[in-house]
Amino acid sequence: MYAQISSNVWRSLALVFVFIVLIGSLGYVFSEQTGFPWALPIALVFAMVSSIGSYYYSDRIVLAMSHARPATREEYAHLVNSVEGLSLAAGLPVPKIYVIDDTAPNAFATGRNPQHAVICVTTGLLQKLNRVELEGVIGHEMSHIKDYDILFMAMVAVMAGTVVLISDWLLRSFWWGSRRRDREGGNPIVLVVALVAAILAPVIATLIQLAVSRKREYLADAQGALLTRFPDGLADALRKIAADTEPLEAANKATAHLYIYNPLRDHGGFLNSLFSTHPPVEERIERLRAM
Repeated sequence: MYAQISSNVWRSLALVFVFIVLIGSLGYVFSEQTGFPWALPIALVFAMVSSIGSYYYSDRIVLAMSHARPATREEYAHLVNSVEGLSLAAGLPVPKIYVIDDTAPNAFATGRNPQHAVICVTTGLLQKLNRVELEGVIGHEMSHIKDYDILFMAMVAVMAGTVVLISDWLLRSFWWGSRRRDREGGNPIVLVVALVAAILAPVIATLIQLAVSRKREYLADAQGALLTRFPDGLADALRKIAADTEPLEAANKATAHLYIYNPLRDHGGFLNSLFSTHPPVEERIERLRAM
């Protein structure tokens, strides 16, 4: 468990470092192409401002989109007791607990910090998982909260947004500066590099963002197993969730990345796995069984 946790933490940080290098390189190419050295800080400000609303109000937005309702102790005593027990074990405040009336088993956590956290499960999850499996799922979601994953992924989203902004400006600069280049001439190598960077950078940024998301899922699996001290509970839960064929009607592309298992159902294949927010469930189960 400790080896898995350490490995995924460092891999997440390494991907963020690659993001920083990509942003710096793109900013340098933009300044060389346009002679405008303030592109990088301006893009960062734009991306941060656009992410602030999402960061502070994401929990309310997601719960409203998912048609979730608060879970009461009278109706869902075993769920409330499990969340309270694992919160105590994790040393965290008890998050708000919500349920979605849907027969497809799934769950997610949201909230900008442990003091404003939410754990939401479907009624299908409560019906189809036993108590040990439910605790495995809750432990996974509690780990997302403890690791500040909403904040971490918001930071990654800012970086991805910065790359997209600079790339867009760089492409537009070819049109803005075409007449000036015709008069003054220009280095064709620099132009080609700038054009390739502007086209490929957003794709690379998306791939890095999705790779970070997958690493955080592996990390939450490992830390959730450490929290419950029973990796097989989460492994069995993932196996049941993945085998269930009922669609989760409350999910969409905007919220799918939050769930413990992709509710939009990846169809496998290299490209699908490359552009997926979740790692292959078979790999997740294998790693948990090996702990």
